[in-house]
Amino acid sequence: MSTQPATNIRHQYIDRTSGRVMTEQLIGDQVVAFLYNNLRENAPAMFRALTSARMSSLLGFCYYDIPGGYRSRVEKSFGRLGIDPRECLEPLSWYSSMRRIFERQIRYGELRPMDDDPAIIVSPADARLLIGSFAETSSLFIKEKFFDLEELLGRDSPWPAHFYGGDFAVCRLTPDKYHYNHLPVSGRVLDIYEVDGIYHSCNPLASVAVASIYSKNRRVVTVIDTDVKGGSLVGLVIMVEIVALMIGDIVQRYSRTGYDDPEPVRPGLFVHKGCPKSMYRPGSSTDVLLFKPGRIDFSADLISNSRRSGVHSRFVGGTGSPLVETDIRVRSTLARRKEFSNYL
Repeated sequence: MSTQPATNIRHQYIDRTSGRVMTEQLIGDQVVAFLYNNLRENAPAMFRALTSARMSSLLGFCYYDIPGGYRSRVEKSFGRLGIDPRECLEPLSWYSSMRRIFERQIRYGELRPMDDDPAIIVSPADARLLIGSFAETSSLFIKEKFFDLEELLGRDSPWPAHFYGGDFAVCRLTPDKYHYNHLPVSGRVLDIYEVDGIYHSCNPLASVAVASIYSKNRRVVTVIDTDVKGGSLVGLVIMVEIVALMIGDIVQRYSRTGYDDPEPVRPGLFVHKGCPKSMYRPGSSTDVLLFKPGRIDFSADLISNSRRSGVHSRFVGGTGSPLVETDIRVRSTLARRKEFSNYL
């Protein structure tokens, strides 16, 4: 991957529903370009300060929480961000701040339908999706473009060895997206822990500028055993929730029905595919899913989109060809398990 971010390159993705190539309107692109092109190289101490937890929290507060003049700003923001207020559980009058817009709840059961086939793995978020593989024999092979596996899961973690040669999905949540995470699989939680880090932007320019960027941000790692009764039967699955610039926190609030009676995610808890798992506090953010080798097949359209020609992307593979994102909706089909007769 190139170490010099190209600010003059458009960033495009494919809308999954229509198949159209779309150009992303990158929020704060010039600010991110200054931060990662100039400040990171010429004033590293200031760059570290600006990507610290303290500064990220302050920036988030200034944008999402400072009172004054919010009514007109909020109403305009729905239109500017392309958010349909009819999706929301609360009436438009309830959204008195940018924070409330960001942390909105939606009628996901109706508006984000899910295939109930137990063999289906679903998207954890409304996001721009990239898929890849650690297996050199795979057409989706991407090595250390977005994260280093050991660094991502923590240097003392016992889990990386399970995923050598496996597959992964990177789900980039832009600021306009619905920011609840949902479970991609059903199974029992084996482990959940936090890995400390900083607060890099999730703008594609930042991802290009800093190698293995998602391994460096603060993150929560959840390990799910799906080879249990009622599980998705795709082996161990890891879901990594990664903070970014202006993200205040990741709040674990698993709910079996709607958003009712949320509870913390903890070892031993059985979690159900498609249910809300957690919520990001304001900003942009990223989910990474890890799958063991030979247990899933990504949907054919996502594979085709990832290598589609004629699309301008700031993400580039080892051969110099673009890595193309697909805009995908939470709870929509991401992959299907491979069928084996000798699993549970």
